[in-house]
Amino acid sequence: MPTECSAEHFDFGTIEGRAVEAAFDGGLVSSDAGALLLGATDRAIGLIDRFAACFHDERREDLIEHEVATLVGQRVFGIALGYEDLNDHDELRHDPLMGVLAGKLAARREDCAPVAGKSTLNRLELSKLEPTRYHKISHNPMAIKNLLVDLFVEAHARPPKQIILDLDATDDPLHGEQEGRFFHGYYDCYCYLPLYVFCGRHLLVAKLRSADMDAAAGAVEEVARVIARIRARWPRTRILLRADSGFAREELMAWCEGNGVDFLFGLARNERLVAEIATELDLVAAKSRRSGRPERRFKTFMWTTRRTWSRRRRVVAKAEWTKGEANPRFVVTSLRRDECKAKYLYEKVYCARGEMENRIKECQLDLYADRTSAATMRANQLRLWFYSMAYVLLCALRRIGLRDTDFANATCGTIRLKLLKIGALVRVSVRRIRIAMASACPAAQDWGRAAIRLAIAAIARASPA
Repeated sequence: MPTECSAEHFDFGTIEGRAVEAAFDGGLVSSDAGALLLGATDRAIGLIDRFAACFHDERREDLIEHEVATLVGQRVFGIALGYEDLNDHDELRHDPLMGVLAGKLAARREDCAPVAGKSTLNRLELSKLEPTRYHKISHNPMAIKNLLVDLFVEAHARPPKQIILDLDATDDPLHGEQEGRFFHGYYDCYCYLPLYVFCGRHLLVAKLRSADMDAAAGAVEEVARVIARIRARWPRTRILLRADSGFAREELMAWCEGNGVDFLFGLARNERLVAEIATELDLVAAKSRRSGRPERRFKTFMWTTRRTWSRRRRVVAKAEWTKGEANPRFVVTSLRRDECKAKYLYEKVYCARGEMENRIKECQLDLYADRTSAATMRANQLRLWFYSMAYVLLCALRRIGLRDTDFANATCGTIRLKLLKIGALVRVSVRRIRIAMASACPAAQDWGRAAIRLAIAAIARASPA
């Protein structure tokens, strides 16, 4: 039997004698019902209100339909839910779950929706450091940067004995004529070169930079600010900076040595360094030829450059022979030999920095942190902070609500797909808002466990001991 369709009704044949029909007549339905967990996470850590407090609003109160907190929350929640484009919000402003997250089910004016559309949000993203005639909402960059550090500190019940701060630069490809656009030879494209600082899964710094500078440019200033704020709360915590060879710069190492901060940086190889381990390379080459397997040895020595370093520093070398050729690697560190042996230092401490790459991938692939298409660097930096706050929100959901579950180590993209993108029928009555989620949701048990944990965390935050 041929399929018959109309503008209101769609026929998809029969199954076991039953007609399969479809129509857009289900009523108030949302595909983002799992976003209730985002609202619960926000109540547990207080992100949206504090992020909104970093903005200054000079609009006339009698003309305001959407408060700054509503705008900020809508943008952060939208990114977490996978809506990277502001154009999406022209439809999302009518979504009942967005209204629930904003705490606002109806607009005060007939020509408005409960939450904002793309034009209002665009004016927020284009806000300047001082209010103007056309952009009356301004933002405070220092307050936003400090909030990221504060959220990291508050995520710990007690000060840790030691933390490792990972620094890295990455490419943010550009496809227009944005301000600060430069060609980067290593990445072979026009891009920005943002600086990230993570501590485990926690994001502390997301600084947008043009690509015409060194990977470590501005790192001393960011590290000094972050560590000063951490030490104000955790004065006895030992801090180790870890990064690749792009950060093995005299200025950064000297700052660490002068401020009681340890460091472990990769070191670009050169002829003098390779000559220091010539004997070790000969030994592993001979051993590899006999065994037919890759072989490696480690050596520690004191070393300095001819011109750029101000002092001799400890270098750990890996003399490796693999695939029929030498593969020497070097790191420079302030850690003493008696507290960290060479093999352990390289294999267990330094190589663990590779995990930071996964965090950057989460930010850029799952949360669109490389969508910096605004004309100015100021606007693109603010966008990067919105993406960063969405990451912090999902990271808190994972840490508080999903610990000891199958999603404890899931990526932000997996959490969105499995726990946030849940279809539901929304019924609004005088006394309640009933959100009936899909009964067949495979993650229903973990979702419910997360909801309970986040509610407990929110109560604990509201009533501190």
